[in-house]
Amino acid sequence: MGVLIKNGTIVTALDRYVGDVYVREGKIVALSRGLAPSSGDTTIDASGQYVFPGGIDPHVHMELPQMGTVSADDFETGTAAGVAGGTTTIIDFVIPERNQDYLEALAAWHRRAAKAVSDYAFHMAITWWREDTTKVVRHCVHHEGIPSFKTYMAYKDTIGIDDTALIQLMRAANSVGALVTVHAEHGDMVGDLRNTLVAEGKTAIKYHAHSRPPAVEGEATARAIMLARLTGEPLYVVHVSCIEALEAVAAARARGQQVYGETCPQYLLLDDSVYDTRGFEGAAYVMSPPLRPPGHQEALWAALKAGILQTVATDHCPFNQVGQKDRGKDDFRLIPNGAAGIEHRLPLMYSYGVLQGHIDLNQLVDLTSTRAAKIFGLYPRKGSITVGADADLVVFDPEATATISAQTHHHRVDRSIFEGYQLKGLPSHVVVNGRVQYANGKLDTQRGAGRYLERSLPGQRRTHRGCW
Repeated sequence: MGVLIKNGTIVTALDRYVGDVYVREGKIVALSRGLAPSSGDTTIDASGQYVFPGGIDPHVHMELPQMGTVSADDFETGTAAGVAGGTTTIIDFVIPERNQDYLEALAAWHRRAAKAVSDYAFHMAITWWREDTTKVVRHCVHHEGIPSFKTYMAYKDTIGIDDTALIQLMRAANSVGALVTVHAEHGDMVGDLRNTLVAEGKTAIKYHAHSRPPAVEGEATARAIMLARLTGEPLYVVHVSCIEALEAVAAARARGQQVYGETCPQYLLLDDSVYDTRGFEGAAYVMSPPLRPPGHQEALWAALKAGILQTVATDHCPFNQVGQKDRGKDDFRLIPNGAAGIEHRLPLMYSYGVLQGHIDLNQLVDLTSTRAAKIFGLYPRKGSITVGADADLVVFDPEATATISAQTHHHRVDRSIFEGYQLKGLPSHVVVNGRVQYANGKLDTQRGAGRYLERSLPGQRRTHRGCW
């Protein structure tokens, strides 16, 4: 049986036209006007609605161990929440503990991800370095379908690496055509500021933001870009949150350096006033980098419009306020970092991006789907509406409305950082791998239906198992 989407306005990163999409056996098999269903097919009337390629979130952390606890959404609930919001593919991060065998950690992530309801891929985080780690990089690229590597310039006491290791990783990645991604904060300065604030008795939630000011992100971003330039390695900067980091990315791109920038809805829509929320509620917004003062948000929107930033991800990594975040009620350093976002990324970007004139419809698709597919080696299998592509599609009703609330969201967490935000424009149907998994507010997902996506970047050659 197939699925026929009729009379929708098909929107890609480049085009916009009215037509029908027919899918069968998990693939798009026809694009035309006036297509007729076969016996047993499901027909979706998309008149007055948009049809987007399924969203790709290149930055999530499902069931991530952190600070003695684990993020609240596992691969099943997290990917299901994504489907409800129009995200049909995720790229998670394998994050080994310091000195843990990399392939042992990868095996653990595969076990966790086996319950995903939609397709997934991995980045490998490099959390420690020794001479033979170069072999790990090559093995991941050539045998595991992992051509992207995450580094942390912060968290020096746990998973962060120093500049020497970062340089070595960049050279190793460059030798096999891989991409380095970086969490850019000056880790030593962050550590010093945190400890100094606590020593002064400044333990309240708001001091989390004080301990990670824009300057530490801006400096680390510029430094990572400089190292990438001197090693000849492309660079992807995750969760750009401030003007200082944005300026470093813009300058690099202006001189022709291959640098990509990512931001997230929270950095576009929220500011640091939330840390003064009454009681402990501000802990829901504790993430790294933190939310910034007013003014940074407008600069990020402008950078998306101008093409200085290429993707909008979520850094989805939720922790419950009760039982997890409250471990740090007396010391902001002990609050697990992260929040939920995967379900609301696309509707937020439409409601507050497209409808408010910050971006257009084609940019919406590019920022939430197509560009990530191209950067991370999934295009045109993902991120496109073309014959032969995976049948991951979102039928999006521009007139539908909703109010975000932790009482109704699909995230398995007790708070939403977008509580009370009004949405205009929501998915009415989401097709994942050729099957309707979300229709008119109801999820119909299948545990374990998601597939692991082996990836390769342009110019790379795989030695086994191949890549679509």
